[in-house]
Amino acid sequence: MNTFHLPDLGEGLQEAEIIEWHVGVGDAVVADQPLVSVETDKAVVEVPSPSSGRVARIYVEAGTVVTIGAPLIDFEEVGEADAGTVVGEIPRNSRTIGKPFVPPASKSRGIKATPSVRELARKLGVDLAKLDPSGRDGAVTSRDVERAAGMSAQAGPAETLRGVRRAMARKMARSHAEVVPATLHDEADVEEWEEGADVTGRMVRAIVAACRAEPALNAWYDGVCESRKVHETVDLGIALDAGDGLLVPILKDAGKWDQNGLRRQLERLKERAMARKLAPEELTGASISLSNFGVLGAGRHATMVVLPPQVAIVGAGRIVPRVVARDGQSHVRRMLPLSLTIDHRAVTGGEAARFLAAMRADLEMSD
Repeated sequence: MNTFHLPDLGEGLQEAEIIEWHVGVGDAVVADQPLVSVETDKAVVEVPSPSSGRVARIYVEAGTVVTIGAPLIDFEEVGEADAGTVVGEIPRNSRTIGKPFVPPASKSRGIKATPSVRELARKLGVDLAKLDPSGRDGAVTSRDVERAAGMSAQAGPAETLRGVRRAMARKMARSHAEVVPATLHDEADVEEWEEGADVTGRMVRAIVAACRAEPALNAWYDGVCESRKVHETVDLGIALDAGDGLLVPILKDAGKWDQNGLRRQLERLKERAMARKLAPEELTGASISLSNFGVLGAGRHATMVVLPPQVAIVGAGRIVPRVVARDGQSHVRRMLPLSLTIDHRAVTGGEAARFLAAMRADLEMSD
């Protein structure tokens, strides 16, 4: 019997959610045949079979989140089912495939609580690790457990975050813990744009121009080493509303594309993102990001979230006609709101202002 464990999926990932099994118990499989689809923090990945054989057991159902190294499936080699085994002995060909599974340590081991309180928490579905103990010497009491259970019942069933939404929550928490944010707002006069102009395409072009004018924002910052790496190419993260969370595919070397090529690349990334078919390298390595939230029909300015190690993110709001002063007279012009959030540990106010001015100048060109 061969046991296959969830393999290391790279990028430092620690867990994945089982999305769909492509085989069932009793099925014959061959090496490299698609075995199961799993969703990580970054994408949906098909895991191939490591060997040929017959499926004897499936350990986890679709919808289950498992850690790297957890057992997924047992295989019988051809003819093994008819060979028989001796009770109490380990079959000679028994082996494991993948990383051995080490069960995670219980989070409640270091918590002070009597056996009766622990049993009450188990029955009521309360996680002792999430309670603020009120008992003597920091012990959790039965009243603490009952109070938590009552609050949970009033709020309704809790929804465990999974996949893209879980990844988003973790990234936002990391940003909040590390980044020192500062935001600048401006607007560009786009009255001269042609009807039906590609807003995202123009924003990409403007960001590339601004990175050339002020490269300090096209950079990574290491807060531990207090070091900065300025990038030569603009690898632009494009924030996409995926319905169940935020995906940020990367437009590699955004400055090398003409207008038509840029539009094709953007559509390709969007299609692959929505189908959860992005490769890991298409989701990592952004040097700066863009959130074109105005295309959703609401919002003018925003204070956005910088994702470390990046030091800047640009936002484009909803284009609206607005009365502005030109040559001492009032005119109604279409104005594009711009927002720029920086990590103030690595970017100065002057660098941010020059970057935003260069963006505005490019956006206000008629072509």
